[in-house]
Amino acid sequence: MATQTESVVNTIPLTKATKPLEKYTHHPESKEDLKYADLVTIDLSEFDRPGGKEKLAAQLKTAVHEVGFFYVTNFGLTQGQIDEQFAIAREFFKLPEAERLSFRAPLEEGIYNGYRPLGSIEILPGLRDNIEFYNIMKFLPQYDRTHPDVIRQYWNEIEKFHRHCHEHIAYKLFRLLAIVLELPEDELENGHRYEANCDSGLRYMMYRARSPEENEKFKNLYSRGHTDNGTITFVFQQPVSALQVKKHNESDWEWLRIQPGTLSVNVADIMTMLSNGWLKSGVHRVIVPPEDQRHLERLGLLYFVRPSDRLKLKSVNSPLLRREGYHKDTTDLDIPATEWTRERIKKNWSRSPTDLEGKVSLGGFNAKLFYE
Repeated sequence: MATQTESVVNTIPLTKATKPLEKYTHHPESKEDLKYADLVTIDLSEFDRPGGKEKLAAQLKTAVHEVGFFYVTNFGLTQGQIDEQFAIAREFFKLPEAERLSFRAPLEEGIYNGYRPLGSIEILPGLRDNIEFYNIMKFLPQYDRTHPDVIRQYWNEIEKFHRHCHEHIAYKLFRLLAIVLELPEDELENGHRYEANCDSGLRYMMYRARSPEENEKFKNLYSRGHTDNGTITFVFQQPVSALQVKKHNESDWEWLRIQPGTLSVNVADIMTMLSNGWLKSGVHRVIVPPEDQRHLERLGLLYFVRPSDRLKLKSVNSPLLRREGYHKDTTDLDIPATEWTRERIKKNWSRSPTDLEGKVSLGGFNAKLFYE
């Protein structure tokens, strides 16, 4: 694997007008008796040990085929580094709304590079969501844009964190998934290189708390059941319970518990397409937190791995898929995977919240928009 580039931490001095970041303290976990999903956990410290990759791939095989979610520990980031990103996010969401809006992303082009305002999406007829977020795409010249002072001030720290997610976590997971599919180890990684054009990004996400009356109107939904439109997604420590997964079509929704030192990972639509459905895109939703956390605003830290324009939408040539009857001979459709992910985002602005069968279709591949 190529040597990765990392940033030097603490090289940007604080200006006189900017206060140092206050230490971020996570909320305590809910004390309610919640049905937490029992998910496979892999320890990435095993990756470079003799036989470690093969061991981890074996642990993942059933999870990525049947559930689409798993946990990762020992992924190479300290609690201090994670908490610093939460602290940066907190400062961003303290900015006046007019200032946040001045950094709006080009959403209508299907690009999340910047701010997505509160209430952008209609989740039920006449009812708009309580979500806002700020995305920082890759640290390459073509993705640079104007950012708030708090983002620019901690630019080096954000870049180091951003690159680690992509080059030291995602690359390893792509190699494990390649082993599962019995592909050359670098095949999936090569379609997601950091230096290539893609829409991967770090996301600071805020769910604003609502009144009990509003929650009732919204049927206690923050975000409807869906799958992600990239390749894989990381969700960092989250003690405010709200994220739920649906392991199988007939399963009940179960809560995800993302504890300190644990990363939640879900397979997303691109991996499902490449494997003709053998790799399951994890179905999830976000609902109102349990009673003892319902009043809290829910700050999230995520990293979305999206495919690069080097990856074409076609079935991978996997011996595993051939044996299990999932292989489909496809020609190169010459559709860069980035075109798919942007088309899916664009659909957010035209979809109907009542169309439960609504899909995104492009190049012979389809993805459902909602899961109830």
